[in-house]
Amino acid sequence: MPYFDAASAAPLHPVARQALLASLDEGWADPARLYREGRRARLLLDAAREAAAEAVRCRPDELVFTPSGTRAVHAGISGALAGRRRVGTGLVVSAVEHSSVLHAAELHAAAGGTVTEVPVGRSGAVDAAVFGGALAPGTALACLQSANHEVGTEQPVAEVAEACRAAGVPLLVDAAQSLGWGPVEGGWSLLAASAHKWGGPAGVGLLAVRKGVRFAAQGPSDERESGRAPGFENLPAIVAAAASLRAVRAEAVAEAARLRGLVDRIRARVPELVPDVEVVGDPVRRLPHLVTFSCLYVDGETLLHELDREGFSVSSGSSCTSSTLTPSHVLRAMGVLSEGNVRVSLPAGTPAEDVDRFLDVLPGVVAGVRERLGAPVAAAAVPAAGSGSLVVDALGRRCPIPVIELAKVIGDVPVGGTVTVLSDDEAARLDIPAWCEMRGQEYVGEEPSERGGVAYVVRRVA
Repeated sequence: MPYFDAASAAPLHPVARQALLASLDEGWADPARLYREGRRARLLLDAAREAAAEAVRCRPDELVFTPSGTRAVHAGISGALAGRRRVGTGLVVSAVEHSSVLHAAELHAAAGGTVTEVPVGRSGAVDAAVFGGALAPGTALACLQSANHEVGTEQPVAEVAEACRAAGVPLLVDAAQSLGWGPVEGGWSLLAASAHKWGGPAGVGLLAVRKGVRFAAQGPSDERESGRAPGFENLPAIVAAAASLRAVRAEAVAEAARLRGLVDRIRARVPELVPDVEVVGDPVRRLPHLVTFSCLYVDGETLLHELDREGFSVSSGSSCTSSTLTPSHVLRAMGVLSEGNVRVSLPAGTPAEDVDRFLDVLPGVVAGVRERLGAPVAAAAVPAAGSGSLVVDALGRRCPIPVIELAKVIGDVPVGGTVTVLSDDEAARLDIPAWCEMRGQEYVGEEPSERGGVAYVVRRVA
């Protein structure tokens, strides 16, 4: 069964498995003890730290292992903010950061700190100049991911790091998605990552803090991991994480080129094979193994279930697959279509035959879901002599129904006429404007509705 969700968790690398099994026998003792077994465990821990530091391009004494990538992010943010509290309480983040960063920002704001969110363009990347302009006096820390976890867009880390250096603000980089493919370029100050993203075992993160960065670890601490990650180290998992990072980096150049070719095929063929699809994310500055696209008139949860029935494991940022029924904050920040969203992230070793079969299966799956939802086959384009305005009541109906109902009636108003869609689904705020852009219609805007929800107004121009 093809597994296409490596961005969530990559399959365990064979080297990680071997290292894990070996270190279960050799690395079970306390590395803080001076007897023989403890010394052996310490040697394994030191070797793992040196290997990870080499991959990160930092000093071994700048890097600590944490119980997860999320814990590394939280420890990095809280420690850097506390270490620079005399400078101010400002925290600058991009609008598309991983939820671990945004949750830490929410906690900081709740404690009285200030948070500035830097917007992104439609490709999902920040503008380095705009990010630099957000570094106001009193900014204690800035955070920017190296590459986005949902759409694969790479961020201009080197340029932002230079702006941070000029402003005297440390930059924390969440490198969870990219570290397996190569080191993060630029003068970053702190870096966090997670082993299960590159084929290591789950439950191991790493946090690097450059010498000279003011840092005060928060919460109870002990003598382990420089006081930044208290508790007994999971040494077998740490050894496996470091070994697998070294292994994937040795294979990265060749595998990245091969997977990029497969992803390029998906990016090109999906819009040709499936009508009404938007491929999102930067087409050039992106991770080599990840592609995301959204399909009009499709229920995301049903689409993922149908692909699973066909043997493909994929992910989604669609509100239709979320327990909160709100669109992904990444897609919302980008202003792109959210309904029917599919993220394909290929693990190392994915054969071309699996991608070919995915492309064979996808059109029929999407067509089947659309047919069950009553989606229009094509947008209406015949002149209409009826009313100059229509109202579509889609209150209480979730994506993609509001957009489907809009598409069904747009041809019932004359050119210049309007359709007002009443919807209380948060996804409509993204999907109706995106539909207008894809269909060449004019999105007039939104206004409060007396009947509840929001009234989205669309003018027919084609």
